Amino acid sequence: MGTPGHSPLLTPPGVYAPQDDTELLLRALARERVDPSTHVLDLGTGSGALALRAAGLGARVTAVDIAWRAVLTTRLNALIARRRVTVLRGDLTAAVRGRTYDLVVSNPPYVPSPGARPPRHSPARAWDAGPDGRAFVDRVCDEAPTALRTGGVLLLVHSALCGTLATLRRLADAGFDASVTDRAVIPFGPVLSTRRGWLRHQGLLSPDHDDREELVVIRAQHA
Repeated sequence: MGTPGHSPLLTPPGVYAPQDDTELLLRALARERVDPSTHVLDLGTGSGALALRAAGLGARVTAVDIAWRAVLTTRLNALIARRRVTVLRGDLTAAVRGRTYDLVVSNPPYVPSPGARPPRHSPARAWDAGPDGRAFVDRVCDEAPTALRTGGVLLLVHSALCGTLATLRRLADAGFDASVTDRAVIPFGPVLSTRRGWLRHQGLLSPDHDDREELVVIRAQHA
């Protein structure tokens, strides 16, 4: 699948292909002031869609993913698109410890999953995030302050199934001015469709909304 509105990206099996959540985050990125002086960090880059868009706007971009396949895919997509992107393998901000950025963007795994822990060696590692879906969302919230410069911005997308208010509160506790800046309601995809009963049992899904989910983009500015 390609970056919405742009040339197709390579997305081999096991690498997250751009979808509705990517589109929302791309729209949010377009609203930010990005130029050649802007340092951008893309956490959980997948195929590199967000990193390449930021580089296309002139930013100095670093992209991180824990999966070697995603790292190599992003490097190849950057080469094909002739975009300069530094791509590192690592566990979120551990790959860039000690460095700070003007803008951090992240589309982390956020799908609630029956497993006690997110998978480590399967394609589902790109979306499964533990029973409440917050295994990585919480970590991005907690690690963002050390990765952002004063006045820097975090753009984070996730499903409302894993708790929009919980994210806003966690970011506020970390010293951010955070708000929801975009939303989209989309039909369940194959993964959520197979988990409808489990989600309802967990109290994450009401009978009135058992065939669609809300995606949210949260913008948080570091004080």
